[in-house]
Amino acid sequence: MSNTIRIERFSGKAIEPYIKELARLRIQVFREFPYLYDGTYEYEEKYLQTYLNCPQSVIVIAFDGDKIVGASTAIPMQYETEEMQRPFIENGYDLSEIFYCSESVLDKHYRGLGIGVRFFEEREAHAQELGGFKYITFCCVERPADHPRRPADYVPLDKFWNKRGYVKHPELKTTYLWKDLDDAVETPKPMTFWLKHES
Repeated sequence: MSNTIRIERFSGKAIEPYIKELARLRIQVFREFPYLYDGTYEYEEKYLQTYLNCPQSVIVIAFDGDKIVGASTAIPMQYETEEMQRPFIENGYDLSEIFYCSESVLDKHYRGLGIGVRFFEEREAHAQELGGFKYITFCCVERPADHPRRPADYVPLDKFWNKRGYVKHPELKTTYLWKDLDDAVETPKPMTFWLKHES
């Protein structure tokens, strides 16, 4: 990783000074495939309040000097939305034992430097410091292989996630609403969870 990059963790109210810049970065990166998210600052700032209001949350931020170039969020599942919780409740999991790694965003000019690995390491370390979790999870959107906006050189991150110890669980599915770049209205997107057992 470049020696100009520093990675720091923030929880709860400590996130507040970075909300606006995090919202900007999320909108920028989530426009890319596979999310194709046509977001707004208002929604993003409201969404990030969940992490600001939860003292057990964590946002891992990658800085290049004073510039935020990446961020990764996580929170205990019991503080997440009903859409995220439902698949686990229906499959008999105890929500208090699940730590949810929500999203990672990274400026495309800083990819391939090991920052994504650090994001996972820092979030997992935070979960271990909190204690009491049996599982760490995240979910990703499912897009068809022939999606018209799928780049020719697009490589899914499945191998990276497997290497980090995460396993895809097709029985753990949910849907989330957002507006794609080409759409006039929000539509439901299928999301599948990946799970890692804490040792």
